[in-house]
Amino acid sequence: MIKAIIFDLNGVFVQSRKLSDRFQQDFGVASEAFLPALKDVMARVRQPGAAAMFSYWQPYFAKWRVNFSADEFADYWFHAEQVVPDMVELVEGLKARGLKIFILSNNLAERAEYYAENFTFLKTLPEKVYYSFETGFIKPDERAYRLILDENGLTPEECLYFDDSDANVAVANGLGLRAWKFEGVEKLKEQIGRIIE
Repeated sequence: MIKAIIFDLNGVFVQSRKLSDRFQQDFGVASEAFLPALKDVMARVRQPGAAAMFSYWQPYFAKWRVNFSADEFADYWFHAEQVVPDMVELVEGLKARGLKIFILSNNLAERAEYYAENFTFLKTLPEKVYYSFETGFIKPDERAYRLILDENGLTPEECLYFDDSDANVAVANGLGLRAWKFEGVEKLKEQIGRIIE
């Protein structure tokens, strides 16, 4: 019997235009230059004990001649992110049916703080949000998934998992969770309906 559904956060509940596309349009920084920088920064800021996010970005901004203060950059990045209301509504309905909801997210402290202040569904919808900067486990590390199962007395067979990353879905499936790539609210509704109706 399915007891819980675990969701990724960004790209599922929260969506935005790619930061690389915005930097190309607004500052002329080509994706070929921006994406390796993003990968480098995110690998560090998603870890416990990371320094302030802006300190990792500053050398890149200096090279690209992009003038941001720490607050200006946080505002530029985070304010572009929007909640998907249909997704929240769908999952509220699943929770009302007795399913436990968890969120598993590779994320950084500053962004999580912004979400806590601005995305009220995170306070009411999930049993708990598992952020990598708090747990130390970055998906697709198996330990990220096992932590949720162990802390909540769940078996893989009792859980569904949805993420917009193929690699994360593959690891979840390998652990015995029934996992799918997130491809929109309607597709999700259909996938869940086949299992729990």
